[in-house]
Amino acid sequence: MPEAGGFRRLAIIGLGLIGSSLARAARQFGGAGTIVAIDRDPAVLERVRALGLADEVTDDLAGVAGADLVILCVPVGAAGAVAERMGPHLSPGAIVSDVGSVKVSVVAGVSPHLPEGVTFVPAHPVAGTEYSGPDAGFSTLFQGRWCILTPPEGSDPEAVARVQAFWEGIGAIVESMTAEHHDLVLAITSHVPHLIAYNIVGTAADLEAVTQSEVIKFSAGGFRDFTRIAASDPTMWRDVFLANKDAVLEMLGRFNEDLAALARAIRWGDGDALHDLFTRTRAIRRSIVAMGQETAEADFGRGRPVTDTTSSARGEE
Repeated sequence: MPEAGGFRRLAIIGLGLIGSSLARAARQFGGAGTIVAIDRDPAVLERVRALGLADEVTDDLAGVAGADLVILCVPVGAAGAVAERMGPHLSPGAIVSDVGSVKVSVVAGVSPHLPEGVTFVPAHPVAGTEYSGPDAGFSTLFQGRWCILTPPEGSDPEAVARVQAFWEGIGAIVESMTAEHHDLVLAITSHVPHLIAYNIVGTAADLEAVTQSEVIKFSAGGFRDFTRIAASDPTMWRDVFLANKDAVLEMLGRFNEDLAALARAIRWGDGDALHDLFTRTRAIRRSIVAMGQETAEADFGRGRPVTDTTSSARGEE
């Protein structure tokens, strides 16, 4: 039996970085008694078996039968289709959750396919790395990281409390908000930064003659960090931008306005404006470190040895 706050039978659909980390964390910290791994990729299933991440491994969504918690760890664009196929196999009283970084579209896509008596408690662990696949996961990925719950109005409070207890049990700090507010906040804290990273690295790639020599050879910390972010899973981020396009476009509009103001300050030699901006942004960085969401170590601590043999360098989603 799992410890307090855990579930009797946990089904994880999608055993990439997040899904495999969930399996490891649930095993290590008592989040579930039995862990079922479901994935359509035979190569992923083979690695899951070899790594011993689950008690049961299958490519059949009927594997959710009997689970009291089902977590969708699939690209947000696929969540609705997966929910439609697994819906008939869900047990009465089951709780369904997810890990997507977009919430409004996931709620709209998943909820209609869940039978009566099944509660959907969407979740978003704000944690990740640029790596993917079952080998990239590690049990401490969620330690000290935020997990945002966005339960729809009228959700069963007991189900929400159980999902919160599950995430807290594997080390996350849990907060709740509406799906709409979540998508707006994540547009500026996660989605737009990723879009900027993809664009900057893409611009460098377009300068083909330079990229093969000076740009890569002399990459400083700033560009290296952009390439780390831009190495994130392309399918996942394609779906994120399409699913959260309204909030992303709103934040991009604001960003473009601020970027134009910054360009004017540089053009006209307004050193005071530049200094004021850099002072404010430096304070934000320090507050992130103070909250424990990053380290002040050189190179952001990414060069330090890891203690979990299955872990990879940590980066924010």
